[in-house]
Amino acid sequence: MEAAVIGKALAVWLVILGLAIANGALRESVLSLLLGKAAGLFVSGVLLSAVSLAVACLALPWFGQLPARSYIAIGLIWVGLTLIFEFTFGHFIQRKSWQEILQAYRFSGGNIWPLVLVVVGTSPVVAALLKGWF
Repeated sequence: MEAAVIGKALAVWLVILGLAIANGALRESVLSLLLGKAAGLFVSGVLLSAVSLAVACLALPWFGQLPARSYIAIGLIWVGLTLIFEFTFGHFIQRKSWQEILQAYRFSGGNIWPLVLVVVGTSPVVAALLKGWF
């Protein structure tokens, strides 16, 4: 994959990251208070999944038409960067234990984070399919 595509993938991921942080703030300040913790977590996961797919659809023309393997690679880059961010920020900045961080990867208490990662990872391919590019 070309360096330009990797750079674009990083730039789009930074947009997704910013929106994910805003989504977390919305969850903590509004959704969990109105809906309860479990429902707020679930709605937040659905919202972040939808936002990630929307960003991928909006960014697709910037990437241009690529081979399917490139969209798969972009999705994997996004998931990889997300995991690196989650684990390093969670452990070294927020001072969470590894066990506490791994709790987010279990389907409990309304948490659907693993599904959100699947959506983030597949959204470039889904966006290209929706565009009819393959």
